Amino acid sequence: MSNDTHLLTEDTIESADTIRMPRPLYKVYRVFISKRTGIGLILAMGFLTLMGTLIQQSTENNRADATAYADWLDSVRPRYQGWTGVLDLLGMFNVFGSVWFKAVNVLLCISILCCILHRIPLLWKRATRPQLHVTEGFFAHASIHHDVTAPVAAEQSLEHLRTTMRRKGYRVIDDPRGPGLNLYTDKFRWPPFGTIFAHVAFVIILLGVLVTSNTGFSEDNVPVSIGDRVDIGHGTGLTITATSFSDTYYEDGRPKDYVSHLVLYKDGVQVKEQDTRVNEPLRYEGVKFFQASFGFAARIQVKDSTGKVLHEGGVPLQYTTEDQKNSFGKLPLPDQGVDAFVITAASGQTDAQIQPGDVAIKVQPTDQDSTIGQKVITQGQTAQIGDLTYTFLREQQYTGLMVSDDPGALWVWVGSTMIVAGMTITMFFRHRRIWVRVQPSGDGSRIRLASSERHDTAYEGWVSRLVDDLSADLGATPTPGHHTTAGRDHDRADLASTVGA
Repeated sequence: MSNDTHLLTEDTIESADTIRMPRPLYKVYRVFISKRTGIGLILAMGFLTLMGTLIQQSTENNRADATAYADWLDSVRPRYQGWTGVLDLLGMFNVFGSVWFKAVNVLLCISILCCILHRIPLLWKRATRPQLHVTEGFFAHASIHHDVTAPVAAEQSLEHLRTTMRRKGYRVIDDPRGPGLNLYTDKFRWPPFGTIFAHVAFVIILLGVLVTSNTGFSEDNVPVSIGDRVDIGHGTGLTITATSFSDTYYEDGRPKDYVSHLVLYKDGVQVKEQDTRVNEPLRYEGVKFFQASFGFAARIQVKDSTGKVLHEGGVPLQYTTEDQKNSFGKLPLPDQGVDAFVITAASGQTDAQIQPGDVAIKVQPTDQDSTIGQKVITQGQTAQIGDLTYTFLREQQYTGLMVSDDPGALWVWVGSTMIVAGMTITMFFRHRRIWVRVQPSGDGSRIRLASSERHDTAYEGWVSRLVDDLSADLGATPTPGHHTTAGRDHDRADLASTVGA
C-alpha cells in the first residue's frame, strides 16, 4: 500500500486517494462509480429514447383534456391493440415526460458526478505527484523502450538528456533513487482533465433535457384563424394573431412558400410582429412559433336566447373523419355545457347532405356521445340548435403554428460544445511520459528510455527519432543484446507492477 493511502476505520472509508465519507454513503458511492451501473443506465436511457421514437407520442393538448386523450387512445388502439392500455399505464405515450425517463436522467447524472469525483484525485496525483521510480523490468518490457550506449560519462549523458527534453517542452524531474541516474519526463499533463470537462458537459446536457421536460412545452399544431387572437397558455401570458396568410406554388403545383404575418402580445401589449415561414420562426423570450400547416376555417357566431353573443371567431377545420370524406373542427362552449362541431366535405370529396359552401353544425353535450341537434346552413344563414343560435358568417383561412419553449436548449448546446472541446483536448494532447535511466558502462554510459504508451504508432516513431538524434549527438550505439525499438510482446502484468496508474 502506498504512502498516499490512509488506513480504513469502521466509521470512515476513502477511495483510492483522498475522498473520505461515512461507510453507508461509501457503499452507495461504490454502486454509482461501477461500470455496470453506468452501462446499465446508459442502456436504459437508450431503450427509453428508442421507445419514444418508435411509439407514437401524445401531444400536450391531448394530455391536458381527459376526453381528448381518451379519443386519442382510441385512435391509436388499432395500431397497438391490446398493448394500448399497458403502454399508457407505463407512460410510453409520453416517454420524455415520464417518471422513468426523469429517474434515469437523474440517476445517470449522479453516476457521472460520482465518477468525476472518483477520477479527479487520480488525475491530480498523476499531474502533480507522478510515479517517478520504475523497476528494471519496466525498461525491458514497456511498450516503447530503447537501450543504447554512449562513449561519454553518465553525468554528461544525463545532462544532455535533461536539456533535450526541456527544449522539447517536457517537464523534467530527477528521481534520486537508484540504480544509476534517473529522470522522469512528461508533457501535456493537464489535458487529461479534458475527460472531466466532457463528463461535466454530459451532465449539463442531461440537466438541460430535464429542464425542458419539466418547464418547457411543445404544441405541434396551434390553429389560428386569420384575424382571431389565440391564447398560448402554459403561464406565458402570450397571445397571438395572424393578420394574413399567403401560399405560393411553382408551375408544377409544388408548394413554394407559406407565409403568416403574426402579431404577438404579452399580457395584452404588442411585443413583436413578423412574417413567419417554415424555417423563419418568430422568437420571443425563448418561445418559438413555426409555420406548420394551413387550411380553411368557418367563422361562426353563437348567441344565447337573449341575443347575447357568446362566441364569434373562426373554427379551424383541422380534423378529418376516419373515412376521409369530411373535415371538421370543434368549438367548445364550456359555459353552456356543449360542444359544437362544424363539418364540411373534405377537399376533393363530395357529401350529398353538405353542398359546397355549406357547413353542418352538430351539437353534443360536453364529454358525451349523444346529439342535441344537427343542421346544415349556408353562408350568412342562422340555425337554432338547442338553446343557442348559430350563424355561419363566412369561410376564411387559418394558419397552423408549431409553438415550443425549450429552456434547456442553451444548456444542451453549451454541453455539446464542451464535449467536443474536452474530447479534442484529450485526444490530440495526450499525456506523454518517458522514464530515463543512465548508468556507467565501461568508459561510457548506458542510456535507457521507456514509455508506457500503447498502440500509438505516431508516438513510437517520435521517440525513435528522439533516440536517433540523441545517438547522433552522443555517438551512441545500440547496447548488444537489447532492443532498440518498441517492444510489442511484453509482459503486461510486469508492466502494471512496475509503473503506477
